[in-house]
Amino acid sequence: MALRPSSLYEAYIFDLDGTVYLGDALLPTAGETITRLRALGRRTVFLSNNPTHTRDEYAVRLTHLGLPTPREDIINSSVVMVDFLRRAMPTARLFVVGEEPLKRDLRDGGFELTEDAEQVDAVIASFDRTFAYRKLQTAFDAICHGARFFATNADRYCPVPGGGEPDAASMIAAIEACTNTRVEAVVGKPSRYMAEAILGLLQMPPEAAIMTGDRLETDVLMGLDAGMAAALTLTGATSVETLAASGIRPTYVIRRLGDLLPDGV
Repeated sequence: MALRPSSLYEAYIFDLDGTVYLGDALLPTAGETITRLRALGRRTVFLSNNPTHTRDEYAVRLTHLGLPTPREDIINSSVVMVDFLRRAMPTARLFVVGEEPLKRDLRDGGFELTEDAEQVDAVIASFDRTFAYRKLQTAFDAICHGARFFATNADRYCPVPGGGEPDAASMIAAIEACTNTRVEAVVGKPSRYMAEAILGLLQMPPEAAIMTGDRLETDVLMGLDAGMAAALTLTGATSVETLAASGIRPTYVIRRLGDLLPDGV
């Protein structure tokens, strides 16, 4: 484990919340680092477990923050869920424990959404700040009628200024507890589905890329499992103490994104 890379990579994959920005502001050195990498001809793409924004919304946000980015260079867990379901259950009718951007992506992907538990083929759990007992009841009824159970991501919380918001792990746990059914697949980081999506976008071998994020159990683990270098940034969810206690060992540990640049670059 090193403090910073000694040479450049061909492609840089960045998590968003807690890595590039927090709330409505770029984190220190994030903007100039990504701008410098682009000027050096390196590919920069973005990867998020958060499905509460569409790719278009993420692109607008990054552009507003001074990092013009096309939607094609952004992948989030809702995009991966659409691809997963097209392969696994292409005609499935879905009940979504999630917010409108995820529902819109699923509808645009060709899926029918329903709240009729007897008609549901699969329950999709996600980060949902509108979670209520009614949704839990429908998910319970659907799974008891034989629906399958998938999730976009399993993050415990989403970093926000001043703390965090309970994330999809809470919704998954509630549904698992009442149905006594384990979620079949979680398609976001650190899953192979997310890794395959980002490497498919880059069209290059994993060793040419580096994954950078603020979470050991998602960002870093996915990068390492996929054969990429992985940098943990201490700007978000992971502290020095958490790192020391973890069995996950990132390739690099950086205090800010500027530390991704080798000396002299």
